[in-house]
Amino acid sequence: MTPAETWTPVETTEIRPGYRISRVLKGGWQLAGGHAEIDREKAITEMGDYIRSGITTFDCADIYTGVEQMIGDFRRATIATGDVSLLAPLKVHTKCVPDLQKLATLTRAELQETIDRSLLRLGLDQLNLVQFHWWDTDVRRYVEVAGWLSEFQKEGKIDLLGTTNFNTACMQEMTDAGVNFASMQVQYSLLDNRPEKTLLPFCKEKDIKILCYGTVAGGFLSDRWFGVPEPAHPLENRSLTKYKLIIDDMGGWDMFQALLSTLRRVADRHGVQVADVAMRAALAFPQVSGIIVGVRHGGHLEAHARLFGLELTATDHAEIKAILDQKTPLEGDVYDLERDQKGRHGRIMHYNLNEEKPAA
Repeated sequence: MTPAETWTPVETTEIRPGYRISRVLKGGWQLAGGHAEIDREKAITEMGDYIRSGITTFDCADIYTGVEQMIGDFRRATIATGDVSLLAPLKVHTKCVPDLQKLATLTRAELQETIDRSLLRLGLDQLNLVQFHWWDTDVRRYVEVAGWLSEFQKEGKIDLLGTTNFNTACMQEMTDAGVNFASMQVQYSLLDNRPEKTLLPFCKEKDIKILCYGTVAGGFLSDRWFGVPEPAHPLENRSLTKYKLIIDDMGGWDMFQALLSTLRRVADRHGVQVADVAMRAALAFPQVSGIIVGVRHGGHLEAHARLFGLELTATDHAEIKAILDQKTPLEGDVYDLERDQKGRHGRIMHYNLNEEKPAA
C-alpha cells in the first residue's frame, strides 16, 4: 500500500449546490515569485499529485504572475495524455484585481479583457469562481464594477462570484445592489480574528462561505519558530514580512511564543505538528468552508492529508481560546489595516501588479 492510500480522505464541501471543493485549497501566491526560485515544470507536474491526494481546488489570481498560465498548461498537458478524468473534480478559483492606478478609469471593456485573459490562460470556457478585489474603497466604483462581473456571470463567462478582502460595509453595498456572492476569501487565523467582529454574521445571513488565507501565517504558525529569538528585518520573503506585522500588533513575540507553546502542547497530545493544529482550528471557525495553503512544492502533501485525521477536543479548543483571549485585538474590520496605503501594513503591498509585470 502506498502512503497516499493510508491518508485520511480530504474533506470536501459544497459552497453552492453542485459546486464541491476540497476543504484545503492549493494556494498559488507562493508560485508567483517573491518567495523563492520556482521549478516551473515540477510545479506543473505536482498539480496532478495534489488532485490525486484529494486537494482538488486551486487558488490563483490574474496578478499572480504566471500562475494562471501554469494551471492552464497543466490542464492542457493532462488533456493531451488522455487522462481527462483527473480534471473532473478540479476547481480553479482566480481573482480579478484591477490595479490601483486604474480604479478611477477602469472601463467595462477593460474588465472583460481581464476575464477573457484568465479564460485563455486557464484554458477554460467558463471560470469556476472569480474573486473580486478592490485596492482603494475610497474610489467608490466597486459596486459598479462588481455589477459588470455579475453581467459576465449571466453571459456564461463565470460560474460563481466571490470577493476578497472587502470589509463588511462594502460587502453590504454590493449585495444590496443585487450582486450574488458565493464566497469571500479573507485573512482569518489564530493570529487574526478580525472577521469575527461584523463580517461573519453578515456572511451567515447572506449564505456567503468563508475561504481563509493566512492560516499558518506564512509559516510562522509552525514548529520552526517555536522557542527561537525574534527575527530581525529584512525577513526572507514577503509572506513573513506581512505576518510579522500581525504578530507585532497582536502582542509581540512573547505573546506569539506563548501561543506556539500552547499549540505545541496540543500537537503533542495528538502526535502532529503545530501547523496541523493551526489549520484544523481554522477549519472549525464559523462559516469557514476551506483554508488556502500556499506552498511552492508538493512536499507538504502528506501533512495536508494528515490534517483530516486530526480531531481537536473540547479541551484543546479551550486551551487555545484561553491563550488567544490574552492577545491584543487587531484594529478595524477585515483588511482595514492593509488598505491604509500610508500605514505599516499598507506600505509593503504591491498595488499595480497587472501593470508592473508582463502577462504570462
